Amino acid sequence: MRIIKEGLLFLTVFHLGISSNGQTLVWSDEFDYTGAIDSEKWHHQTLLPNGQSWYNGEIQHYTNRIENSFVSDGTLKIMAIRENFTQQGVTKEFTSARLNSKFAFTYGRVEVRARLPFGVGTWPAIWTLGQNITEPGGYFYSEFGTTPWPACGEIDIMEHWGMNQDYISSATHTPSSYGGTVNVGGRFVDNVSTEFHVYRLEWSETRLIFSVDNQVHYIYEPSEQNMETWPFDLNQYILLNVAILPDIIPTGFTQDAMEIDYVRVYQNNLNSGQTNRENLRIYPNPSAESISLIGVHDGPLNYRILNSLGQLLMEGRLHQSKGPIDVRELSAGVYFLELTTGQNHFSTKIVKK
Repeated sequence: MRIIKEGLLFLTVFHLGISSNGQTLVWSDEFDYTGAIDSEKWHHQTLLPNGQSWYNGEIQHYTNRIENSFVSDGTLKIMAIRENFTQQGVTKEFTSARLNSKFAFTYGRVEVRARLPFGVGTWPAIWTLGQNITEPGGYFYSEFGTTPWPACGEIDIMEHWGMNQDYISSATHTPSSYGGTVNVGGRFVDNVSTEFHVYRLEWSETRLIFSVDNQVHYIYEPSEQNMETWPFDLNQYILLNVAILPDIIPTGFTQDAMEIDYVRVYQNNLNSGQTNRENLRIYPNPSAESISLIGVHDGPLNYRILNSLGQLLMEGRLHQSKGPIDVRELSAGVYFLELTTGQNHFSTKIVKK
């Protein structure tokens, strides 16, 4: 067992659903409704980071208006519009939307089926940020914001610049590669603005695999994993947005949308032997000294305990998979227990008295 440091509460809620390739659907939005986006799943990020503008020379306002993000005919529309709009005391010539998922996770498969907007100056993106990012206005900022970008980690599942039509780019941003993106790959994909394609991230403990329609175009797998190269062992959340760049101004652009059919997150099951979510039990829970496991299969089992910020506090390997796990070094509170066997992964909460 290795003890890292102490902390407070974190609990990810897993919504069990259909299985795919041995993984379980833990979170999704199928956009099978009409009107405003589901506020139980999404947060509109609208606050200008410096009070005047967004990053990277973007020239739009992000709003929470239904004109800029809505669901109809089974798809989400994130609509970029040319219009004069004043918000937070600043007038801009374009509006759009930037959505944060109210769900954060570590490891898994993300799939988004989408059609992208057309036009020089449009910049749609499907991506993730560390839940711990210090970015005012983000959904998790007030509770979890401790770490600046890029130390929080950023995973760009899909970026498309209208000036390079049909070229799909994927990238990572870490402390070792942020002054101009180094870790990047991509390829041309036919008709991204007229047809739907499936953009996928497969995120494991050691690598990130990016693909479009099952064709891999980039793998990030650093030879040495440390805080500089791999901030991807803590929770990330999903962002969807369409940014506008200054080269759109002389064009005839009036409006267009990134249209999304679904967003799905899958995670591995802990289902080897006789173990499953229904029969696994932690005892005693709450506990003052140690915990043991009921309902797990025989054999080695890796475990990790994390705090409210998703930070790793303890980790170890149980050769007798029922335990016990010594928790005397933890302060009283609620924690997040991860159990892993092979490629299967399961998470639950424990309470220290």
